[in-house]
Amino acid sequence: MKTRYDVLIVGGGMVGSSLACALGDSGLSVAVLERSLPPAFSPEQPHDLRVSALSVASERFLQNLGAWEGIQTRRSCPYRRMKVWEQDARRAATEFDATAIGHDHLGHIVENRIIQLALLERLKAFDNIDLITPAKTARIDYSPGATLVELESGEQVVGRLVVAADGGDSQVRQAAGIGVTQWDYDQHALVAGVSTAYPQQDITWQQFTPTGPLAFLPLSGHNASMVWYNTPNEVKRLLALPDDRFLDQMHQTFPTELGQLTELQGRGSFALRRQHAQQYVMEGLALAGDAAHMIHPLAGQGVNIGLLDAAALAETVLQAHAEGRSPGELAVLRGYEKQRRQHNLLMMQVMDGFYRVFSNDFAPLKLLRNAGLGIAGHLPPARNQVMAFAMGLKGRLPKLAQ
Repeated sequence: MKTRYDVLIVGGGMVGSSLACALGDSGLSVAVLERSLPPAFSPEQPHDLRVSALSVASERFLQNLGAWEGIQTRRSCPYRRMKVWEQDARRAATEFDATAIGHDHLGHIVENRIIQLALLERLKAFDNIDLITPAKTARIDYSPGATLVELESGEQVVGRLVVAADGGDSQVRQAAGIGVTQWDYDQHALVAGVSTAYPQQDITWQQFTPTGPLAFLPLSGHNASMVWYNTPNEVKRLLALPDDRFLDQMHQTFPTELGQLTELQGRGSFALRRQHAQQYVMEGLALAGDAAHMIHPLAGQGVNIGLLDAAALAETVLQAHAEGRSPGELAVLRGYEKQRRQHNLLMMQVMDGFYRVFSNDFAPLKLLRNAGLGIAGHLPPARNQVMAFAMGLKGRLPKLAQ
């Protein structure tokens, strides 16, 4: 027996589950295939290593889905200010403050698992959505308007529209034969969860160094997430250090703004890759999130553009459904691709520019970027434009993110 759905979403992470919630109570039959559910949340647990800086636009989207309350009742950390400066050039530091543009915060730092849990919890409220888990994919047969996904359990499901929300190594994208352009950055990100002597803070900061930025993301209580960008070999060496020596290295390397570290809660690393699908849509198929694009995490925009993908795709599908058209019709999906691919490519280019300009010690370029930071710090209009961009408030927003 094959179960048929109007929309079949492969991947129940943040992007896939938010798309499903946006299609709740729509009259469309929707299924979400997720390999495994995240562990339940307990306030006593240490913070997870994988966190996201949710923009104001992402928050609005999650509020409109009814999932924001589930995040707030667990834990999150709002931040009002953001500061950036280059090593040995503090006078050129630029600080962004949300109050300058009439907002009380720039965004929230939230653990990825908590975002996913809140969305999956919200899914239960919709009768038109089936969450199928554990769902390990054994075979995908792409066919316009009738793509079949067979699970390892033997269960088969068919979707008029299949959405690839299954990450950078997307099986759905590969099954449809969509290629990607990609390259690896000569940089890894080491992420460490720490406890600090400072209480909860309202600022996130980055100090640029020739080997990559050092970043601080505030978490609730006396906790923070630290990101240490460096060469693959150096990250490997740092991960191999005993906890006490690793903390010593952090104290020696990170700026004084870090303060005293009282505990190392965990650490890990991941390679950095830029990847962009050569197309986002085909008849009966759409890519969203990391399946469509992967960008440098320098400004924490990866999850935000993924959530905007979900909002835009939902808007496109719901409009088509209201007009009596098939959600997988290529002419329908082209509108989604046009809206999101151009925006995402711009974001990727901006992050590439930051990476290339700041991750080096070339003296003339160093003078130029210090001058640029100094000028930005003394020009309120420029600072305000950067803040609005980082908050996701520039350009056309999908209705669900307004």
